[in-house]
Order: sequence, then structure tokens, then C-alpha cells
Amino acid sequence: MVVMGRIVAPYGIFGWLKVQTSTESIDSLLDYPYWWLGRDDNSTQPGIKNSPWQKYTVETAKVHNDTLLVKLKGVNDRDAALVLKSKHVAVPREEFPEADEGEYYWSDLIGLNVTNQQGIVLGVISDVFETGANDVIVVKDPKEGKERLLPFVDQTILEVSIAEKTMLVDWPIEWDE
Repeated sequence: MVVMGRIVAPYGIFGWLKVQTSTESIDSLLDYPYWWLGRDDNSTQPGIKNSPWQKYTVETAKVHNDTLLVKLKGVNDRDAALVLKSKHVAVPREEFPEADEGEYYWSDLIGLNVTNQQGIVLGVISDVFETGANDVIVVKDPKEGKERLLPFVDQTILEVSIAEKTMLVDWPIEWDE
């Protein structure tokens, strides 16, 4: 499962939900007719054995200002919507379309081991975020406890291998000082 958003709050009295997305565009989640809701902490939902996720069908949705509003099938009143507050919204990874050459899903970058051209291990990617100018990867060094923010641009990112879980970067260690 790839977490793509979070239920923020109920909206109105008929079971609508406010959703905060973590996708490139606010309505990207609407490409998926089924959403999986859960806590993403290996907790289980009532009625589902050994599964932290519960499947819901998107009945209808709309973008209102900077918020995604959604009505899920079976969630018909404010009380039912309130139960879903703070749940993560996820989609199975296999439902994503294939990324184009040289493009990556952020979720696929998390966990890659990052090494610079001098062969120095900088750490592991723990997060990716957007700044407006370019995306940024957060690389955490578990030994030093150091965190580096590297721009996700062609000049810095030289090679990415999702299969080998590695990334080669042009980031001399002197830049950290």
C-alpha cells in the first residue's frame, strides 16, 4: 500500500470527508475508484483479521478550494465519517501506471541507499518533498544521525536503481561543512 493522503475531518452531515492529499495534484486520488483506509501502523481494523486496511468505493468527489471532498460508499452520516478521521488513504502499488524513463514515484525512492561519487555512503532516503523550484530528497545517515537535504535535479542525481535500491549523487562531503 502506498499512502497518498489522510482523512482530515467530516464535512457536513451526509458522510462527506475532507481529504488532505500528498499527491502532485490535489485530484490525483480520483484516478482510483477504490481507496484503502487504515492507520499504516500495522494495527488492524475491526472485522478484518490481520489487515490494517479496509477497502472503500469512491461514490463521488469534488475539489473545493484546496481541499478534496469525497463521499465513500457506505459512509452515510457524520458519525460514520467521524470514525474515519485521521485514517490514511492508500492505493496498492500495483495499481499505479508505469513511470516514464527517468521518472520515479516518491514512494519508490524512500529507502534507497545514497552514495556519492567518492564512494562515501551518505545514508538512506527517508522523505521526498516539493519546494516549488524542485523536489528535495531527505537523506538520513544512521551512523552520524545527520540529515542532508539534496535537490532532486539532474546535476545532483546521477543514477537511480530502484531494483538495487541505490542512488548515486554528485554531493561532495565537503558541502556538508
